[in-house]
Amino acid sequence: MKIDLSGKTALVTGSTSGIGHAIAKGLLAAGADVVINGRTQAKVDAVAAAPGKTADKAGGKVRGVAADVSTAAGCKALAAALSDVDILINNAGIFEPKNFFDIPDEDWSRFFDVNVMSGIRLSRAYMPGMLKRNWGRIVFIASESALMIPREMIHYGMTKTAQLAVSRGLAELTRGTAVTVNSVMPGPTMSEGVETFVADLARQNGQSEQDAAAQFIKQHRPGSLIQRFASVEEIANMVIYVSSKEASATNGAALRAEGGLIQTIA
Repeated sequence: MKIDLSGKTALVTGSTSGIGHAIAKGLLAAGADVVINGRTQAKVDAVAAAPGKTADKAGGKVRGVAADVSTAAGCKALAAALSDVDILINNAGIFEPKNFFDIPDEDWSRFFDVNVMSGIRLSRAYMPGMLKRNWGRIVFIASESALMIPREMIHYGMTKTAQLAVSRGLAELTRGTAVTVNSVMPGPTMSEGVETFVADLARQNGQSEQDAAAQFIKQHRPGSLIQRFASVEEIANMVIYVSSKEASATNGAALRAEGGLIQTIA
């Protein structure tokens, strides 16, 4: 299968690093023009221009737009700077292990604003244009935590479940059109933040980083069938497919890229 997104414009929120950056690179390689998003213009511009990272050998064009999508003002500014997109990847998100009894109201609101409201606001801004043009893709980057709420991050899990609900609801609005809305659920993924976390574990326990990563999966995610962290590219591959013209019959779905952690057949 050759995925060709030439002539399409894609916005990937939170794409200066991690899974979002890998998605942006994959969409570029497939020919899409990609808008990198982060909170500061300097970081966005640096990532968009970095040889060997985002722009090198890519098929499409890349630009950066800085905006804090955790706020209504930031989403409004982003939509003003970029009037239309064909592909919206709602990737911006935060996580933090924290005991439920220590999570203040402010944290619940902050997690909901970043992880859920950013996607709602941007979908509200860009989906009407997709419906009018009769083509578009919206993808929410959720998590296996949407279905398997982690006891150490209940507030995070709540937001990921909410993303699945919003995604499915928006898909209902596309009936009879060539617009699709889906979610992708990564599992444990070796992004930059996780690399730092694993390196810290290795130092604390006097292990190699490879051994620390393997022990973490064995101890904390024993249900994983792949028994390892996924790479950011493995997650991006699923997102790029569901963003493509070839994925036209996939709509309203919660797609798994979690290494078999979720022990259900549906």
